[in-house]
Amino acid sequence: MNRRQQQAITLLVCLCSTVLLAQQPKDTIHSLKEIVIDKNVYKDLIPVQTLDGKKLEKLNSYSVADALRYFSGVKIKDYGGMGGLKTVDVRNMGTHHVGVFYNGVQIGNAQNGIVDLGKFSLDNVETVKLYNGQRSTIFQSAKEYASASTVYIQTKKPVFQEGKDVNVSGKYKAGSIQLVNPSVRTDFKVSDHISTTISAEYMYSNGNYKFRQKKHNIDGSVAYDTIGHRLNSDIEAYRIENSWFGKTDKDNWQANLYYYQSDRGLPGAVIKKSDTTIETEKINERQGDKNFMAQAEWTRYVSDKYQFLLKGKYAYDEMHYLSRKTVGFQGEEVTYNPQFDNTFFQQEYFVSVSHLYKITPIWELSLATDLQYNKLNATRKGQGTPFAYPERFTFYTALATSVNLGKVKAQANVLGTFTKEKVRVNYQAPDRSIFTPSIFVNYKPFDSENLNIHTYYKQTYRLPTFNDLYYTQMGTANLKPENAKQVNFGFTYGKDFENSVWKEAHLSVESYYANITDKIIATPTSSMMRWMMTNLGKVQNYGIESSIGTTITPSKDWQLGVNVTYEYTVAKDKSTTLYGQPSYYGDQIPYAPWHSGSTVVNLDYKDWSLNYSFIYVGKRYNGNKNNITRNEIQPWYTHDLSLQKSFAWREYKFKGSIEANNLANQYYEVVTNFPMPGRNFRFTLSFEL
Repeated sequence: MNRRQQQAITLLVCLCSTVLLAQQPKDTIHSLKEIVIDKNVYKDLIPVQTLDGKKLEKLNSYSVADALRYFSGVKIKDYGGMGGLKTVDVRNMGTHHVGVFYNGVQIGNAQNGIVDLGKFSLDNVETVKLYNGQRSTIFQSAKEYASASTVYIQTKKPVFQEGKDVNVSGKYKAGSIQLVNPSVRTDFKVSDHISTTISAEYMYSNGNYKFRQKKHNIDGSVAYDTIGHRLNSDIEAYRIENSWFGKTDKDNWQANLYYYQSDRGLPGAVIKKSDTTIETEKINERQGDKNFMAQAEWTRYVSDKYQFLLKGKYAYDEMHYLSRKTVGFQGEEVTYNPQFDNTFFQQEYFVSVSHLYKITPIWELSLATDLQYNKLNATRKGQGTPFAYPERFTFYTALATSVNLGKVKAQANVLGTFTKEKVRVNYQAPDRSIFTPSIFVNYKPFDSENLNIHTYYKQTYRLPTFNDLYYTQMGTANLKPENAKQVNFGFTYGKDFENSVWKEAHLSVESYYANITDKIIATPTSSMMRWMMTNLGKVQNYGIESSIGTTITPSKDWQLGVNVTYEYTVAKDKSTTLYGQPSYYGDQIPYAPWHSGSTVVNLDYKDWSLNYSFIYVGKRYNGNKNNITRNEIQPWYTHDLSLQKSFAWREYKFKGSIEANNLANQYYEVVTNFPMPGRNFRFTLSFEL
């Protein structure tokens, strides 16, 4: 056992011991068990994909990004290893059109607009939800209307058994690629109306795994087929969170403190240099992150007709990037770029006020106003080019209404977005303002059947990020904002069976069309830190998503659950130039597969659980735009298997699991020249006190 593992285990034991001391017997007031009746009269007008509770535990998922892979229409861009960047793309509209909300408040990144979902562990997550369009409720902040699709991450809320004021739970994970990952969580019941939770986690991996890289010539013959070991993909990270929850008859509030710190290597692209030599990856690119955010929300139920919602957030993000890049090539040590030593300091202030008024029992009206301020500073050693030091003021306002006519439910809104920017260089971004409307309609034809037919139209507006505009190695000051128009039509059907082996069955089918103008594409260069930004001009995107599943209970001890998703999509580059149609006109845009899907199978027997998952992504093309053989990325798929066992000792609960990921040991690339791990294993032991 190495020093890092010993430190991690010692930290976990110390935290648990401290909490156990707080569990000494004390005087308590016994009360009757609370009975909660959850009557969901107004079902989701907009279909939602959800993973929560035991479903999340059964998946071979380490982070939120891993869990989202099983949602229909979702593509994860993964740059390999435990420390690699992981971003989410829904319906090939791009990462920047996906709003990620953590406990109801959006995770922002004005610098590059990318949320690295690999930073968010599932150990403290209760629910992950994905909405295409937006949430069904109109009682939300104005910013929640601004994204083409939204991901909601809700952390675990404390639940106390009668007579208990403290809960303790923990996990210890170990596995291939030298993974060490202990975590601990403690819940305290402060009063009958207030509770708090503290969650801490440590993770280390050396990131060294074997890969195989195989490339073809234009004629289809094999250009080279080589095996290597991934370098500079290590990570060491810490996370600590403190959440507070409060609820009374008229008030509902929560507050969160979040801190994350990591030091990681940035794995470079593995590129063949000749018929006999491959780049040795002697790359010394490092990234250090420190992320802090404090946020809160408060809902006040003033009367049966009126309520308001107040949200606020402060976020501070520090990112240090260091590059001394050398490559051993054909026996020579060649330095091919200068040293970079950059530290970026990003701050965000956000406040939102929303009002909801019930005009009649079936008609509601809401008004939301948000104010956001973003600022980016930087220290860049050894570089003479002046930095822009951008600041951006954004004001959002949204007017929304919803009506429930029984079989027909509808929701409509218009969002106004107003921005003003200030920089310290000659270029000054223009002030921008735009109004974007949306309308959603749901129809339930039969009272006795759970069949819902729905459609929506939504327009969104995506501003270029600070990096898009001002970053010296890739910024393009003349980038235009993206405009996207979406149309969706689909249906969902669900059936519960009583007194039958079949417990339930569900089916959903969605068809969509999106027209994006001035689409901004970020294409990685030889480094994950330096990207090339371009406006494609116009992209037409359409496709079909489907999901079908069922639950079977042959006896009280056995339960089988199956869910299958499939998506067919076409995303064509319809850009034109001053000289007419380019050679790639009508081609599929980079990294958009035509076919993709997943399968999840869960088999439970008493305290045992066997879980199998399969993910498939079809043929795609890399960032070189032209759909030619040289630019093809071959399809990839993974088989994952896990076995879990729950057991109890005295009043304590334990669970052990063994996971085998990429069981077929397929060598594949999600992003060109960034190879993914082959077969790997993970072991987990968890407890509840």
